Amino acid sequence: MELAISGKMCNREAFLHVDKGEGRLKVYVTAWYMGESLLLCIYNENAHLGAVSVSEFDHASGRNSVSTITLLGHKDDYLTREAAYLLGKHTQKPVGVICGVHVENITREEISQIMDNTKAAVEEIAARLDSGSG
Repeated sequence: MELAISGKMCNREAFLHVDKGEGRLKVYVTAWYMGESLLLCIYNENAHLGAVSVSEFDHASGRNSVSTITLLGHKDDYLTREAAYLLGKHTQKPVGVICGVHVENITREEISQIMDNTKAAVEEIAARLDSGSG
């Protein structure tokens, strides 16, 4: 189903979904287009709103800028910032990333694995955008 927003179309159904990892370290990444912009949601079984990042690619300089807002006490900005930067640079379009990943009593090794799982999922989204399978 599509919804018209300011003359642009917004797909209300996720067009890409990737999950990486297992058990309590499994992350889900879901993507939608809103007009020409890409929206990403990164979450796990304890989904919440922890951070939001927006990237904008400057075609004149070839640089990508990312702005991030983090809710008090959350560390999700590490995931949103990297995902927004990677996909903004890759697509050269505006990208918004919302993230909420929570794992109770997480260890340093598990944090590293969550970051690796998220990066792998975002890279797969980028690859699928290139292949047209999105």
